[in-house]
Amino acid sequence: MKTPAPSGRALLESGLEVLRGLLGPDWRVSTLPEAAGQGDTGADAIVQITAEADNTTAQLLVDAKPSLTPLAVREQLAPKAALVRRLQHHTQPFVITESLTERTKQELRQHGIGYMDLHGNVCLRVSRPAVVILADTPQRALRATPAVRAAPTRRPKLAGPRAGQLVRFLADVAPPYTASELTAATGISKGYMSKLLNTLEDLLLIRREGHTVVKVDWPGLLRERAAQLSVLRHNPFVGMIAPNGPGPLLESVRALQQRGERIVLTGSYAARKIAPLAVGGQVMLYVPHSVRGPYEIGEELGLLPTDQGADTLLLRAHDDVVFDRTLVIDGVEQVAPSQLVLDCLSGPGRMPAEGEAVLARMIDDEQEWRLPELSAPHRGRHH
Repeated sequence: MKTPAPSGRALLESGLEVLRGLLGPDWRVSTLPEAAGQGDTGADAIVQITAEADNTTAQLLVDAKPSLTPLAVREQLAPKAALVRRLQHHTQPFVITESLTERTKQELRQHGIGYMDLHGNVCLRVSRPAVVILADTPQRALRATPAVRAAPTRRPKLAGPRAGQLVRFLADVAPPYTASELTAATGISKGYMSKLLNTLEDLLLIRREGHTVVKVDWPGLLRERAAQLSVLRHNPFVGMIAPNGPGPLLESVRALQQRGERIVLTGSYAARKIAPLAVGGQVMLYVPHSVRGPYEIGEELGLLPTDQGADTLLLRAHDDVVFDRTLVIDGVEQVAPSQLVLDCLSGPGRMPAEGEAVLARMIDDEQEWRLPELSAPHRGRHH
């Protein structure tokens, strides 16, 4: 049987200790030696769980992985799990890892692989003896010893501005496109583009054939980036009050836009134009980083600065990508649907629900807003 690397062994032992605690004193959890002639399972351990009440047992074929991506689940663990189920019907594939993303958990569940991470996420189903443990508690991280802490990842995050340029492009323009074409379209360097595409492929958010991206899971891509963002933290904002209400304010916004002012609507009021879900909320407006700051623009809009109770937020855009491929609806320019989803999903209060409503509408009407190819002209809806 394969001997785990030191970090893998420590991870395995920590995970099994957590499993013992979850099962309680009426269960035994023990590691078995691999039977002679059984062959190399390719797993890190065969673990037996025993119910003390009637001495019934079940076996887990355990892989200890310091890190795990959805692509690794699909290409490495899923074929092994399928083989185990054919040859050993009463053995449950199970993985222990440092930390699991939502997308990785979904992939594991889809392939019937149990899992546990050191942040309290557990999914284990055994029919006999009957064991069902389902926990999804990322907020309550279990303390990991230094021996099992994962090495810092070298993968680029999706929260940065360069990743934002790529995410917006992949969402807004249908494939196929090569890495070179993406580099030319976004201005991202070839080296960093390669790293970003590798990360997205690991997360099963894109599929490539050779050097060409042929498929993009753009809803998953938007959700993944939004999970790493906070629209109000990434875009410094000034809170103000519109004394005459949102209607006259949006008329003033339209007048400024017609004069060439770079200001666009986002948030709840923009979401309502695409997928009405609720009334009220704050008016959110992107303004650029420029000599003319939000206070000057706010004064032109007739807004009053305030420290509390703001009904209008002027956000200084952290990246000019928020001004790309905008729409004009009811005479007011607002962010592109993809940007709107990112802003709402990463916003406070009911904004994530509004973002999901916009995303559902986008999925239904993809031909209406998504460019079919690189050279296609922008087809923003104007009402």
